Amino acid sequence: MRIGSGYDVHKLVEGRKLIIGGVHVPHETGLLGHSDADVLVHAVMDSILGALALGDIGKHFPDTDEKYRGADSIKLLEFVYNLIKDKGYVIGNIDCTIIAQSPKMAPHIQNMRENICKALNTDINNINVKATTEEGLGFTGSKLGIAAQSICLLVKVDN
Repeated sequence: MRIGSGYDVHKLVEGRKLIIGGVHVPHETGLLGHSDADVLVHAVMDSILGALALGDIGKHFPDTDEKYRGADSIKLLEFVYNLIKDKGYVIGNIDCTIIAQSPKMAPHIQNMRENICKALNTDINNINVKATTEEGLGFTGSKLGIAAQSICLLVKVDN
């Protein structure tokens, strides 16, 4: 078994859609980034890449590469899934936390879980997503950005 952790943060700005976990979450601001800035999926990818000792998403999807401008992070997660398969592992489980003062994430969490489990070809019971606020503290509490954390367990497939 191998474990990895991931963390990502993006600034909230006007004029962008808010995409989290592959879900368009209605909000007056969205996350700034080279791709769709899906903070949750980025944290998930980093936790998987960490478990595989394959660096981070910046190594695989650099923000200097125009082909990733506006990229759908769920599609990038599908690429990461192929790395898991190539290394002979499967998802044991993934546990994630979205840190945002607003908007409320609860109505969207089931769809986020479904998107992530589909991209990773795993059972939905292997994917947990939860959300919290920081009670008005820090940059997330001040509604300046959104962060996400992820931890993943990969299990070696017996051949």
